[in-house]
Amino acid sequence: MSKSNKNILRLFLNKLGIGKAHNEKEKAEDLLRSLEQDNLVSNDVLTMMLGVLEVVDINVRDIMIPRSQMVVLDRDDTIDEYIKIISESGHSRFPVIGEDKDEVLGIFLAKDLIKYAISTEKETFDISDNLRQAIFIPEGMKLDKLLAQFRESRSHLAIVVDEFGGVSGLATIEDVLEQIVGDIDDEYDIEETDVIIELSENLYKIKAQYRIDEFNEFFKVDLDDADYDTLGGLVVHHLERLPKRGESIDFEGFSFKVISVDRRRIHFIEVSKVS
Repeated sequence: MSKSNKNILRLFLNKLGIGKAHNEKEKAEDLLRSLEQDNLVSNDVLTMMLGVLEVVDINVRDIMIPRSQMVVLDRDDTIDEYIKIISESGHSRFPVIGEDKDEVLGIFLAKDLIKYAISTEKETFDISDNLRQAIFIPEGMKLDKLLAQFRESRSHLAIVVDEFGGVSGLATIEDVLEQIVGDIDDEYDIEETDVIIELSENLYKIKAQYRIDEFNEFFKVDLDDADYDTLGGLVVHHLERLPKRGESIDFEGFSFKVISVDRRRIHFIEVSKVS
């Protein structure tokens, strides 16, 4: 970023009241676009600043990793099981649970396992002695407030709870920052409106966030959604872990094949009917 861009960005952040009324937000957006048209700010700065304005209107529930796709560590597992989960997922932070996902005991940092994993004293490891305090936030919290809380607490992960206090998912600082700087496109990215694409007869490419009740309506079936809300949740529930690209399950007359997944969530699933 050039020095002039940095100065304009700093001035904008100092002068703009992020929580102002909607019409003030529109004025700010118009100002930014005019600055970009006059070549006073780069397109990258414009994109980032528009993202900053957008986060005040986005709820945590809109960007969280849902409960069904959370990769967690069980308090009662062995160190070898922890090593396997950590190495397969590639995450750096994990909620540690007790009886179920509603009982989050704390957050474990993968780096804290290194000295035990290479030690002859592995058996002395107790995950309960190595937990960081978990942050709990409501689903309705706005992303600008969450970003401020991350900064204040120096945390990178928060547990999202519903109105009854149950865990509904988790949110990371990376999820929030993506809303500001934008996603990095990959070969599977499609337009937001293209939730389902028919690839051929009886073969579909579907977003993992597609709800089970909508899937049922589209395919005229009645899949159970008691334990998960989305297609991604269905796959994770039956595999009991976050899958790798290319893995599949057969369930209720359908084959669900994961065709796009990162270290945190499934993005797209290939669905076909099986006899």
